[in-house]
Amino acid sequence: MKVIQIIDSLEAGGAERMAVNYANALAKKITFSGLVATRKEGVLINQIHSEVPYLFLEKKKRIDVKAVFKLREFIKKNKVDIVHAHSSSFFIAVLVKLTFPKVKIIWHDHYGTRAKESVKQNKVLILMSVFFSSIFVVNLQLKEWNKKNMKCSNVIFIPNFATFQNVSEQVTVLKGKEGKRIVFLANLKKPKNHILILKAFHELKLNELGWSLHLIGKDYSDSYSQEIKSFIKFCSLGNDIHLYGEKNDIKFILSQASIGILASTEEGFPVTLLEYALGNLAVVSTNAGYCSYVIKDGLTGLLFDPSSDYDVKDQLLKLIMNDLLIKKLSDNFNESVMKNYSEEVVIEKLIFAYKKNI
Repeated sequence: MKVIQIIDSLEAGGAERMAVNYANALAKKITFSGLVATRKEGVLINQIHSEVPYLFLEKKKRIDVKAVFKLREFIKKNKVDIVHAHSSSFFIAVLVKLTFPKVKIIWHDHYGTRAKESVKQNKVLILMSVFFSSIFVVNLQLKEWNKKNMKCSNVIFIPNFATFQNVSEQVTVLKGKEGKRIVFLANLKKPKNHILILKAFHELKLNELGWSLHLIGKDYSDSYSQEIKSFIKFCSLGNDIHLYGEKNDIKFILSQASIGILASTEEGFPVTLLEYALGNLAVVSTNAGYCSYVIKDGLTGLLFDPSSDYDVKDQLLKLIMNDLLIKKLSDNFNESVMKNYSEEVVIEKLIFAYKKNI
């Protein structure tokens, strides 16, 4: 079996990390596992394993004939059976199929917000879905939406998995006191809802209890990140809330924290939660998307409604005041993720799904 993963960029987003994770994991299991970035490279390029053939298309515009034929040549040369296109990369995958009908396209929907979108907002995607052999989705709401609206009836739920790349890298040293660090791993953009956590941190006066908050993720230098920085400055929390930008040494970062938090108003299947579990953190999470399936409230983590200021403060307070609860939740979550969302378990499901398309 010969498969390539296609993704538009290699910046540190959830879909991007999964494309790299799949390519790396499959290289140990199938004849050929390649990775293609269409439009932009990024920090994840350093996480691609040496045995994974990699191609950067340098796509400049929506319909880029040069990029299409560059991808077609890569597929033909390596006798690729399946093009596994993540998120918006479906467009170039379909253009290639029009010139090379033999190749099979599997499209992977990571976009949790789509489940609340209309047919009109996705008309190009729906039209092109007639060329898909299968659709993979990361949560059950997306499965329902795709079955209802897409022109491909074979819709399969494939859970995400997490793995740490660059595990030996130890660059980012977190500020604050050991045992009292909360980490928030998410790019600074909607719908990640950072401001909810900043307000909760401030109103609970967690800094006065010795706690610090650490934001890890790409800063787009826009109005969203400006709101975060203005809030920190206005509330005089510069010594307690820290922004680090995009980082590669996630395992090392998480090893320095006690609590991991996620506050999104919309989610697909957040790889971040799985990384928190691998890092053995106690988790306070939004109940959006697939989060409430990954986390059992009170057993493997604490869930809250991301539209409720009270809810998040209540759950945070429960955790920071109880070291035994932190230990219990972190251990339980690690065990649950290793059992249900490990690389081995998910890749076995993935290969089984691929075989149905050949």
